[in-house]
Amino acid sequence: MLPLPERFVARVLSDLGETEGRALCAALDGVPPVSVRLNPAKAPQPEGPVRAGTGAASCGVGPEAACCGSGSDGAAGVRGAAAGTDALRGPEAAAVAEKPDADIPSPVPRREVQTGSASVFGANPFAAEAADADSAVGDSAGASVAAAASAPCTGAEKVPWSRWGYYLPVRPQFTFDPAFHAGTYYVQEAGSQFVDRILAPYDPTGWRVLDLCAAPGGKTTLYASLVGADGLVVANEIDRRRAQTLADNVRKWGTGNVVVTVNEPREVAAFEEWFDLVAVDAPCSGEGMFRKDGGARAEWSEGNVRACAVRQSAILCEAWRSLKPGGVLIYSTCTFSRTENEEVLEAFAGACGEELAEAAEVATDPAWGVACGRVGVFQTFRFYPHKARGEGFFAAVARKTPGAGGRMRTPKARRALFGAVTRDEVRELGRWVLRPERMRFLRLDETCYAYPEAQADAVRALSEGLSAIASGVEMGRFFKGRLKPAPALAFYAGLDRRALPAAELGAEDALRYLRRQEVGAARFAEGMNLVCAGGRALGFAKRIGGRVNNLYPDSLRILKNE
Repeated sequence: MLPLPERFVARVLSDLGETEGRALCAALDGVPPVSVRLNPAKAPQPEGPVRAGTGAASCGVGPEAACCGSGSDGAAGVRGAAAGTDALRGPEAAAVAEKPDADIPSPVPRREVQTGSASVFGANPFAAEAADADSAVGDSAGASVAAAASAPCTGAEKVPWSRWGYYLPVRPQFTFDPAFHAGTYYVQEAGSQFVDRILAPYDPTGWRVLDLCAAPGGKTTLYASLVGADGLVVANEIDRRRAQTLADNVRKWGTGNVVVTVNEPREVAAFEEWFDLVAVDAPCSGEGMFRKDGGARAEWSEGNVRACAVRQSAILCEAWRSLKPGGVLIYSTCTFSRTENEEVLEAFAGACGEELAEAAEVATDPAWGVACGRVGVFQTFRFYPHKARGEGFFAAVARKTPGAGGRMRTPKARRALFGAVTRDEVRELGRWVLRPERMRFLRLDETCYAYPEAQADAVRALSEGLSAIASGVEMGRFFKGRLKPAPALAFYAGLDRRALPAAELGAEDALRYLRRQEVGAARFAEGMNLVCAGGRALGFAKRIGGRVNNLYPDSLRILKNE
């Protein structure tokens, strides 16, 4: 890896002093630990003892190019191109507070069989095959699928500021873990998970959240879990290629309460005073990712730092328009630079005047090593890798005063997108979800979608006013009166597994399925099957006699061999 940029080192030594500056630079040349965040709608919480996290460092994925995205969230190394076509694609089900949403039961049946492995959280994610895989053939309720535990393996440590976060003792090959592909967890840098702590003083159930710089989706999926089945997350990413990766990660998360848009911030900001929370994970110079990303080192320059700060200020001002009076604003970057952090906040505070107010106090433990501060009404949090167990990360929080602004404004629809479904189609669609009475079913072209009733009108307004590429739960298309399920439906945590047989695959067959290769027919019932590994849904396959059609999306398939 390239050495740290000389001018960066000089600035760090000036800002932090010789001792602290050298310690930070040494940490940036060290080895980052690995952290993940469990999906509360899909992963059972650990039952055994888990050590509290201590020490230094974490992991993440750096920016793909300077000033092109903060990159503080990480996803594993699989092909991330789009699954499906543009215009409103996706799925999900939610969890809030300390437990999954009561209206979205765990997709793992209560009659569980424990396997001998802890999925990715052990050195060998495939230490044992699913205990009762053979008996799963033709089980229309899916009740006999195995439920491999998602609790971390021995030696894992809890991320202390994140209710669902864990440090792993080793970095597994995430690409070859079916639980990763099923959306059971997200590979996310620990510092980025701190937004969970920032929102701890609130009950965000039912909130509308705007994640304005959302790719690749770590914070988006966290917000989707926090707001619950009646909440809504609008995840915007201006880069279409990155937005497709974001959409894939949202689908796998399976909460059904996210809209992915590809718009300029000013276009999203036209939905004035719409959101209870606006989060700006601003594109930055990526200094906090120097430990992980050699490209970030190569592309860094003082000029780029200044250019990013200008862009960050513009995005923040646009985002402010979308926040409701009394709403919460979170600003974050993965850089150490005061130019991109405190100075951006100071300029923003000067422009907003009396509309800014203090947010609820965020409690932290000194043992975490997080450097807390203030910039006017903003409470700030700095993660230095030589002190806190995470990559370089900066976050700040404030509120819009309750009396600020004017009124909510919804732009006029640019086009009509949605059509109605028939009563017979509603009945057929309803048998595929656990709470059909809580869903609204709509048609876009020939494909049907499901949306939580509480936010269906909002989704329609957003989709018809912005460039949306994913939303809600993509259900599928009708063929001779029956639903042909879309691949995304398998990931939905609210899928009713009584709708079709479940085929439980062992480790080798699961990887063959994820590579879109042929799998043996013995474990499959005749017709359409839900494909599972360790009780976790991966997709669909159709058995026709002695042959199985692998319906896993080509755009998501594993390309690596080992």
